[in-house]
Amino acid sequence: MDLTIRAVRPEEYEALGDITARAYLDDGHLDFGEEDDYLHLLRDVARRVAEAEVLVAVDHAGTVLGGVTFARAGEKWADIARDGEAEFRMLAVAKDARGRGVGEALVRACVERAREIEGCPRMVLSTQSGMATAHRIYERMGFVRAPERDWRPIPDMDPLLAYSLEL
Repeated sequence: MDLTIRAVRPEEYEALGDITARAYLDDGHLDFGEEDDYLHLLRDVARRVAEAEVLVAVDHAGTVLGGVTFARAGEKWADIARDGEAEFRMLAVAKDARGRGVGEALVRACVERAREIEGCPRMVLSTQSGMATAHRIYERMGFVRAPERDWRPIPDMDPLLAYSLEL
């Protein structure tokens, strides 16, 4: 597939927000569906751009296919990254672009970005247990489960599974 990974542009914020929200909603990853508080954060690409790096995958025509949020330890969008580590979140691919390597290309871009950071020993991420397709991408790329870093963002939620990749 002919695609480009780059920083998201303001005119793409709405499209990426919709793709991210739809991915979580349609795949059943929000406990409260349309009423889930997290949905607002998924749609708010402008906020993520102001507080982290947001990468987008676009095809040759400029159509947004998916995106991901990249953060360093200590930044607002880093949940589990420790000193020196990098993390990515909110990996999402449009339903009609799935199965074509878009998700893997976005993860590779995050890994490359982490490798550019001097002294960054590893990349980490959190994922829901039901995100099996994403788990396969991570494991194929060399990420390994880090169960000691599993965590719950809210008390009644199933734990998020942690993965890490030594750089």
